[in-house]
Amino acid sequence: MEAYLILKVLWWLLLGVLLMGLAIMVGMDMGVGTLLRYVGRTDTERRVALNIIGPHWDGNQVWFILGGGAIFAAFPLIYGTAFSGLYVVMLLLLWSMIVRPLGFEYRSKLPSAGWRNAWDWTLFISGFLPMVIYGAAIGNMFRGVPFHFSWDMTSYYTGSFISLFNPFAILTGLLSLSLSIYMGGAMLMGRSEGALYERARSAVAFGGGVAVVLFTIGGVWVANMQGYQIVTAPDPGTAQTPLQQTVTLADGAWLGNFRSHAILWLVPALGYAGMVLGVLAARTHKPTLAWWLGALAWIGVIGTAGTALFPFMMPSSSNPSQSLTVWNSISSELTLSWMTGWAIVFVPLILWYTSWAFYVMRGKVKGEAVEADDHAY
Repeated sequence: MEAYLILKVLWWLLLGVLLMGLAIMVGMDMGVGTLLRYVGRTDTERRVALNIIGPHWDGNQVWFILGGGAIFAAFPLIYGTAFSGLYVVMLLLLWSMIVRPLGFEYRSKLPSAGWRNAWDWTLFISGFLPMVIYGAAIGNMFRGVPFHFSWDMTSYYTGSFISLFNPFAILTGLLSLSLSIYMGGAMLMGRSEGALYERARSAVAFGGGVAVVLFTIGGVWVANMQGYQIVTAPDPGTAQTPLQQTVTLADGAWLGNFRSHAILWLVPALGYAGMVLGVLAARTHKPTLAWWLGALAWIGVIGTAGTALFPFMMPSSSNPSQSLTVWNSISSELTLSWMTGWAIVFVPLILWYTSWAFYVMRGKVKGEAVEADDHAY
């Protein structure tokens, strides 16, 4: 039982790491897409921006695949409930990401200004929309998702598509977008020059400043929001279902973990430190430091959400007692054991390969080099 409990907590932590990696790496190239029409005032400048992220954007999708795969294998009940109930949102996310590689590959195939302008808008939408959905999804976990289970564990979603974009979800979606803009700007700063560099630097300051404001508003909002708390449930280390617990709502319950363990306040402090110091680093022309501080900001923001929600992962607003938690939505001990073994092998390999790719592709991207290269984006 103790081993199973440890594996449950371990995979909650690993899922958090994967979601952070997704936000940092995928959010970075999504941010470049969102900023493309702002930082690039000429066709050459836009091509430079695309070729800065060009060697990395498809590799960064590994984090997206890893996150979805980890939910599928480690938390199958969450995967089945979310992907079936939130089908329209999933399709919207999928289609926005399908057109993204088309934008990279086809934009510069024809010299027509209209052709390239159309693909620029496609890249903007495919950068903007996924990050808003990503943040809104996390925000909805605090509000609760309208689903419930029947006696045989069949899930029923009772909400609407529009209800998922409630005011709090919009706020968290914009927070996600602002951090994406920050990371995209920091990436562009590190490998560009001249006017593009300066516009990217202003984007970092804008994204970081907005993120600080939205993170603060969100924190106050959560503190005054009704949260979920477990009243009765089986032992966390045992196999269980959502039908075996009692959950109630209480004012300020989402801050319960922080009240019980004061050291956890360091997690949102990391978020603030990353955002504020990152903006200062960008203002003093230190793009590499600004990038790493942006990554720290993402770790702090997602870590804060996970810490506040724990052990809840997908609360139910229709029937709070059927909320999905770390304890009742996870795979068997044997499955988690096998997954842990493979994760020990492949996660370090992914980190090594990603680091190696960034090292090899370091340096400034110049407009004249892009124009002279027939294989450039």
